[in-house]
Amino acid sequence: MKHIVYQVLPRLWGNGRFSAWNAASFRYLSSLGVDCIWFTGVPRHASGKPFVKGNPGCPYSISDWKDVNPYLADDPDNRMDEFEALVERCHKAGFKVLVDYIPNHVACDYEGDIRHFDYCDGDWTDTLKNDWSDPRTFEAMLDILSFWVSKGVDGFRCDMVELVPADALRGLIAALKSENPGLLFVAEVYGKENYPLYSETVGFDLLYDKSGMYDSLRAICCDGHTARSLTWDWQWLGPLQPRMINFLENHDEQRAASPEFLGSASRGYAALAASLLFNTASFLLYFGQEVGENAAEGCQGRTSIFNWCRPASIGRLVDSIESGKRLPKAEAEVLRRYRELLGYAGIDAFSRGNVWDLCYCNYGSRGFDADRHFAFLRYDEGSAWLVVCNFSDIPAEMDIVIPAEVQPACACTGRAVCADPWDAAVVRLK
Repeated sequence: MKHIVYQVLPRLWGNGRFSAWNAASFRYLSSLGVDCIWFTGVPRHASGKPFVKGNPGCPYSISDWKDVNPYLADDPDNRMDEFEALVERCHKAGFKVLVDYIPNHVACDYEGDIRHFDYCDGDWTDTLKNDWSDPRTFEAMLDILSFWVSKGVDGFRCDMVELVPADALRGLIAALKSENPGLLFVAEVYGKENYPLYSETVGFDLLYDKSGMYDSLRAICCDGHTARSLTWDWQWLGPLQPRMINFLENHDEQRAASPEFLGSASRGYAALAASLLFNTASFLLYFGQEVGENAAEGCQGRTSIFNWCRPASIGRLVDSIESGKRLPKAEAEVLRRYRELLGYAGIDAFSRGNVWDLCYCNYGSRGFDADRHFAFLRYDEGSAWLVVCNFSDIPAEMDIVIPAEVQPACACTGRAVCADPWDAAVVRLK
């Protein structure tokens, strides 16, 4: 199943409280086809101390694993009750709730049963690395994850899993799923060579396709690399494709519309279509991406996860959701295009159907440039769709050949297609 996950820092949504997530917000996310909300920065992290990076600090420097951040509550003394109420509202509105699980480290001021060393990895100077050689760490982690499940959480986005023992993660997932088989575990994995391990052996449901789809799209859009790399990545993944989660943005990566990445949201539509529609992989949408948030107030193209900030586009988006006020024309157009492409992702042919890469049989087709264009079919018994992504500065006009093997599924032998610069054309064939 193709999940559409919406990642959001609740401290930057509306009034920055759990209570900001009301019926209007849920209707909005439903209109985008979202089915999972990943609330980033819920477990209580270190804040207001000399070692902390920024103010209020980093959501990945956890000081208390069984608490939530007081600043997210209207009444800090009842903050856990308010979080549980948020989870209940999400469930009633039809959404699964994900929170972060950080197995590699804790905050420098952490007090609890997790065993840790007195040093950190890299420049994560607000953390201390966990000691997984001590069996007390596994027991503490199982207790922590069980705690969050008891609060109604439906899954976990698991941070930097390649830095902790795979066997320990496998044991945690197996233990939790034995009683809660529907839990969703999403792994932040960077090495493609590790995808089979974390998917097939450890048992993660979804893996970041960072070093595959994301890196390929970035190289195509920013460095002029060949679009053929999308085919190569697809062939390499093979049966792992449904276990991937694709993205153009998240809290670690630069905003697509920022000057440090694409420079504008409209230059990313072809990449969005490829990432969202090419196979049955799930998709991660980072809050504000759908209106072209460019992190102008942030640092190096990223919305800060360390400091208080008020991203302008996100503020206007929430205001529009709450009051009905119109977005500025440019932001409204980005949202319209995102909504259109996300709408296709909800069609069975895209969410569950078959995929056929058409590039190999169109190298000689009129107007088709294998280095700048990417074409594929999505189909099932009910419908068939042709998608052409144009990674170039000029309009694409081409004839697309559809091979005999797939013609019965789409009832079409060929098609003339036009796609705007840096955009995609989606055409129904059946």
